[in-house]
Amino acid sequence: MKFHKAYIPYGGYWSTPFSRWQESFSHLNAVSFAAQITTRALQERDISPQVFDGLYLGLTVPQKHSFYGGPWLAGLIGAETVTGPIISQACATGARVVGCAASEVENSDERVILTITADRCSNGPHIYYPNPLGPGGTGDKEDWVWDNFGHDPYARNAMIETAENVAKEAGITKEEQDEMTLLRHQQYGDALKDDASFHRRFMVIPIEVKDARGRKVLATVEGDEGVFPTTAEGLAKIKPVIPDGSVTYGTQTYPADGNCGMIITTQEKAQELSRDAKTEIQLLSYGRGRAKKGYMAQAVVPAAKQALSLADISIEDVKVIKTHNPFAVNDIYFSREMGVAAEAMNNYGSSLIFGHPQGPTGQRLIIEMIEELVLIGGGYGLFVGCAAGDTSAGVVLKVSD
Repeated sequence: MKFHKAYIPYGGYWSTPFSRWQESFSHLNAVSFAAQITTRALQERDISPQVFDGLYLGLTVPQKHSFYGGPWLAGLIGAETVTGPIISQACATGARVVGCAASEVENSDERVILTITADRCSNGPHIYYPNPLGPGGTGDKEDWVWDNFGHDPYARNAMIETAENVAKEAGITKEEQDEMTLLRHQQYGDALKDDASFHRRFMVIPIEVKDARGRKVLATVEGDEGVFPTTAEGLAKIKPVIPDGSVTYGTQTYPADGNCGMIITTQEKAQELSRDAKTEIQLLSYGRGRAKKGYMAQAVVPAAKQALSLADISIEDVKVIKTHNPFAVNDIYFSREMGVAAEAMNNYGSSLIFGHPQGPTGQRLIIEMIEELVLIGGGYGLFVGCAAGDTSAGVVLKVSD
């Protein structure tokens, strides 16, 4: 998809910290938590919920009452006349939501679309599927999060096996993965400097986490939870998860909880809602790709190439690259195939380090890409990330000052 009319107001986006699963956000309903954060973010930006014409909700893990999805969320934030769908494409959800909202703006005269991505991997639902034809009428069951991490019904392998397949075919060693992970950890450290000044550009903090009745404060979250200390010596000691493999627990991400938001609209409306009308953020394209069965990490290359082609630019024109990298293998493969130095990507962090709530992951990375472009004076940015089903999605945008 190619865009001409879709813009993002500068500052018209936000993210919670990401919290490793089973930590502070683990008991919060992802939809109502997203409504709480969205309400706060809009108030801080002096934006009324009445300005929105539509809402896209990205959600990959069912929550109680999430059948009501977008309309429920819209009502919770005070946008009672607004409706919209739930979009779910595993780890590509964040980019897909942005692409769908941009398409609506592209095909209408005046639209202000609110996009929200929210997931809680913690305490995922246990689902029972009735089967009257089963032995004695016995049905089927699955643990939504864990079982789907472990089995692709089409490729018939686990997520980690897709990384091992690419590592083996491309000749990517454990040592290379350790080195990439250490680099990404060091880059994330830059976001924490000066009292996390980079995160404070877009992150809603601090967050008081209350109990189910909303009375007692259980924790105060002031940054990402679950980022673990990483050293070259520590990574070297960790053995591969699969015997004779190369991917370790140190060189892959971890499930997390959190949510993000972003406003997508026309150029004129973006200027009205912007924190600084002189900073212009234009969405240029949405690309997608799919790798051969069981080789998920390879899908980032065709998605990136398609997004760049639709934007009429080359990889050499791009100033900032952000990737969803559930495995260090992803970035090594992308770096080789696209001719991009490893250190030229993922400044200030990536999902390999700060965790992966699935739906919000890509949207947070797009937000970080915007803020990095602003810091360096503008230019083109590329986000790309893989997703379940050996798929991938990419977004190209341009920041002008």
